[in-house]
Amino acid sequence: MNPDLSWVLNDLIQVPGARHAILVSADGLLLASSSEIGRDDAETVAAAMSSMQSLSRAVAPFIGAQAPGRWRQTLLEYDHGWIFLIAAGTGAYLAAAAAADVDMEAMSFRMQQQVTALGKAMTTPPRQDAGIDV
Repeated sequence: MNPDLSWVLNDLIQVPGARHAILVSADGLLLASSSEIGRDDAETVAAAMSSMQSLSRAVAPFIGAQAPGRWRQTLLEYDHGWIFLIAAGTGAYLAAAAAADVDMEAMSFRMQQQVTALGKAMTTPPRQDAGIDV
């Protein structure tokens, strides 16, 4: 069972312009969400963010380097805002939505602070076989 991490996500959205934050497992399960987003919306976004990080890794060779290295973050820009997606430990990702005028450096820095501060608490091990015979 994961500890309640909503306080971390609520702290993250204290950055002026930040709107929502979610913690996602690598397989798309919602682990925690800030209080400003409903559970159904957060679960939908969690599944999409898991796919987004997978796509981001798949296109890494497009940067042209012999060895593109480790994926660090994905930014999505829209007319009215941004979505930030970063690794948050083994098997977990932190996603946040922000207004178009958010201080991107402050947002990225706060996200990294939260991930660093929580370390193992934000790490999700891969799901194990539930012992059900198929």
